[in-house]
Amino acid sequence: MSSPPPDSGAEIDPIVELIGFRLSTATVLFHAAIAERLGIGPTDVKCYSILRQAGPMTAGDLAERTSLTTGAITGVIDRLERAELVRRVRDQHDRRRIVLELVHNIERERAMAQLYEPLGRGITGIVAQYSTEEQALILGFLIKAATILEAETHTLRQGIAPDPT
Repeated sequence: MSSPPPDSGAEIDPIVELIGFRLSTATVLFHAAIAERLGIGPTDVKCYSILRQAGPMTAGDLAERTSLTTGAITGVIDRLERAELVRRVRDQHDRRRIVLELVHNIERERAMAQLYEPLGRGITGIVAQYSTEEQALILGFLIKAATILEAETHTLRQGIAPDPT
Protein backbone atom coordinates (compact mmCIF):
# COMPACT_ATOMS: atom_id res chain seq x y z
CA MET A 1 0.00 0.00 0.00
CA SER A 2 2.21 2.78 -1.19
CA SER A 3 1.63 5.70 -3.48
CA PRO A 4 0.61 4.87 -7.03
CA PRO A 5 3.15 5.65 -9.73
CA PRO A 6 2.95 9.38 -10.59
CA ASP A 7 1.78 8.67 -14.12
CA SER A 8 -0.91 6.11 -13.21
CA GLY A 9 -3.67 8.73 -13.00
CA ALA A 10 -5.20 6.84 -10.07
CA GLU A 11 -6.60 8.91 -7.25
CA ILE A 12 -5.87 7.55 -3.79
CA ASP A 13 -8.27 8.17 -0.93
CA PRO A 14 -6.43 10.32 1.64
CA ILE A 15 -7.16 7.80 4.40
CA VAL A 16 -5.74 4.96 2.32
CA GLU A 17 -2.72 7.12 1.48
CA LEU A 18 -2.17 7.98 5.14
CA ILE A 19 -2.44 4.38 6.34
CA GLY A 20 -0.72 2.76 3.39
CA PHE A 21 2.15 5.15 3.04
CA ARG A 22 2.76 7.59 5.88
CA LEU A 23 1.82 5.32 8.80
CA SER A 24 3.63 2.29 7.39
CA THR A 25 6.75 4.35 6.69
CA ALA A 26 6.64 5.93 10.16
CA THR A 27 6.31 2.45 11.69
CA VAL A 28 9.30 1.07 9.78
CA LEU A 29 11.42 4.10 10.69
CA PHE A 30 10.37 3.88 14.36
CA HIS A 31 11.46 0.26 14.56
CA ALA A 32 14.72 1.10 12.79
CA ALA A 33 15.36 3.76 15.47
CA ILE A 34 14.57 1.24 18.23
CA ALA A 35 16.96 -1.25 16.61
CA GLU A 36 19.68 1.41 16.41
CA ARG A 37 19.30 2.17 20.13
CA LEU A 38 19.55 -1.56 20.90
CA GLY A 39 22.62 -1.98 18.72
CA ILE A 40 20.95 -4.44 16.35
CA GLY A 41 19.22 -4.23 12.97
CA PRO A 42 15.55 -3.63 12.16
CA THR A 43 15.14 -7.22 10.94
CA ASP A 44 16.58 -8.41 14.26
CA VAL A 45 13.98 -6.37 16.16
CA LYS A 46 11.15 -7.82 14.09
CA CYS A 47 12.44 -11.38 14.60
CA TYR A 48 12.60 -10.66 18.33
CA SER A 49 9.00 -9.40 18.15
CA ILE A 50 7.92 -12.60 16.41
CA LEU A 51 9.51 -14.65 19.20
CA ARG A 52 7.79 -12.48 21.81
CA GLN A 53 4.42 -12.99 20.15
CA ALA A 54 4.70 -16.64 19.14
CA GLY A 55 6.97 -18.06 21.82
CA PRO A 56 9.95 -20.39 21.43
CA MET A 57 10.59 -21.81 17.97
CA THR A 58 13.36 -23.27 15.88
CA ALA A 59 15.56 -21.19 13.62
CA GLY A 60 13.89 -22.93 10.67
CA ASP A 61 10.45 -21.88 11.89
CA LEU A 62 11.64 -18.29 12.27
CA ALA A 63 13.20 -18.37 8.80
CA GLU A 64 9.94 -19.66 7.35
CA ARG A 65 7.87 -16.94 9.07
CA THR A 66 10.16 -14.20 7.80
CA SER A 67 11.15 -15.72 4.43
CA LEU A 68 14.78 -15.16 5.34
CA THR A 69 17.40 -17.66 4.27
CA THR A 70 18.89 -19.98 6.86
CA GLY A 71 22.16 -18.04 6.59
CA ALA A 72 20.40 -14.73 7.21
CA ILE A 73 18.49 -16.18 10.18
CA THR A 74 21.74 -17.48 11.66
CA GLY A 75 23.12 -13.93 11.53
CA VAL A 76 19.94 -12.53 13.12
CA ILE A 77 20.08 -15.10 15.92
CA ASP A 78 23.79 -14.45 16.51
CA ARG A 79 23.11 -10.70 16.87
CA LEU A 80 20.11 -11.30 19.15
CA GLU A 81 22.25 -13.59 21.31
CA ARG A 82 25.05 -10.99 21.51
CA ALA A 83 22.42 -8.42 22.53
CA GLU A 84 21.29 -10.88 25.24
CA LEU A 85 17.74 -10.99 23.89
CA VAL A 86 17.51 -14.68 22.88
CA ARG A 87 19.36 -17.92 23.47
CA ARG A 88 19.57 -21.27 21.74
CA VAL A 89 18.43 -24.18 23.91
CA ARG A 90 17.92 -27.88 23.27
CA ASP A 91 14.32 -28.93 22.71
CA GLN A 92 13.04 -30.76 25.79
CA HIS A 93 11.26 -33.37 23.65
CA ASP A 94 13.89 -33.85 20.95
CA ARG A 95 17.43 -33.13 22.16
CA ARG A 96 18.67 -32.96 18.54
CA ARG A 97 16.60 -29.82 17.89
CA ILE A 98 17.64 -26.33 18.93
CA VAL A 99 14.92 -23.91 19.98
CA LEU A 100 15.17 -20.15 20.29
CA GLU A 101 13.79 -18.63 23.44
CA LEU A 102 13.77 -15.17 24.94
CA VAL A 103 16.31 -14.27 27.59
CA HIS A 104 14.62 -12.80 30.64
CA ASN A 105 16.91 -10.00 31.69
CA ILE A 106 15.08 -7.49 33.88
CA GLU A 107 17.52 -4.65 33.17
CA ARG A 108 17.39 -5.21 29.42
CA GLU A 109 13.59 -5.52 29.43
CA ARG A 110 13.31 -2.31 31.46
CA ALA A 111 15.57 -0.48 29.00
CA MET A 112 13.48 -1.74 26.08
CA ALA A 113 10.24 -0.77 27.81
CA GLN A 114 11.59 2.76 28.24
CA LEU A 115 12.17 2.98 24.49
CA TYR A 116 8.59 1.90 23.70
CA GLU A 117 6.87 3.68 26.61
CA PRO A 118 6.39 7.12 25.00
CA LEU A 119 4.75 5.56 21.94
CA GLY A 120 2.54 3.37 24.11
CA ARG A 121 1.54 6.34 26.24
CA GLY A 122 0.72 8.40 23.15
CA ILE A 123 -1.35 5.65 21.53
CA THR A 124 -3.15 4.99 24.83
CA GLY A 125 -4.02 8.69 25.00
CA ILE A 126 -5.45 8.64 21.49
CA VAL A 127 -7.49 5.47 22.14
CA ALA A 128 -8.90 6.98 25.35
CA GLN A 129 -10.44 9.81 23.28
CA TYR A 130 -12.83 7.33 21.63
CA SER A 131 -15.95 5.69 23.01
CA THR A 132 -16.08 1.95 23.60
CA GLU A 133 -18.09 1.54 20.39
CA GLU A 134 -15.60 3.61 18.40
CA GLN A 135 -12.72 1.63 19.86
CA ALA A 136 -14.43 -1.60 18.77
CA LEU A 137 -14.79 -0.19 15.25
CA ILE A 138 -11.13 0.87 15.15
CA LEU A 139 -10.04 -2.53 16.49
CA GLY A 140 -12.07 -4.30 13.82
CA PHE A 141 -10.54 -2.12 11.12
CA LEU A 142 -6.99 -2.71 12.36
CA ILE A 143 -7.51 -6.48 12.52
CA LYS A 144 -8.84 -6.48 8.95
CA ALA A 145 -6.01 -4.21 7.74
CA ALA A 146 -3.39 -6.44 9.39
CA THR A 147 -5.00 -9.51 7.81
CA ILE A 148 -4.83 -7.88 4.36
CA LEU A 149 -1.22 -6.87 4.93
CA GLU A 150 -0.27 -10.40 6.00
CA ALA A 151 -2.07 -11.91 3.00
CA GLU A 152 -0.43 -9.50 0.56
CA THR A 153 2.98 -10.21 2.09
CA HIS A 154 2.37 -13.92 1.60
CA THR A 155 1.28 -13.32 -2.01
CA LEU A 156 4.38 -11.26 -2.75
CA ARG A 157 6.64 -13.88 -1.20
CA GLN A 158 5.00 -16.62 -3.27
CA GLY A 159 5.73 -14.68 -6.46
CA ILE A 160 2.07 -14.51 -7.40
CA ALA A 161 1.26 -11.71 -9.83
CA PRO A 162 -1.02 -9.05 -8.32
CA ASP A 163 -4.63 -8.87 -9.48
CA PRO A 164 -4.84 -5.76 -11.72
CA THR A 165 -8.47 -5.07 -10.79
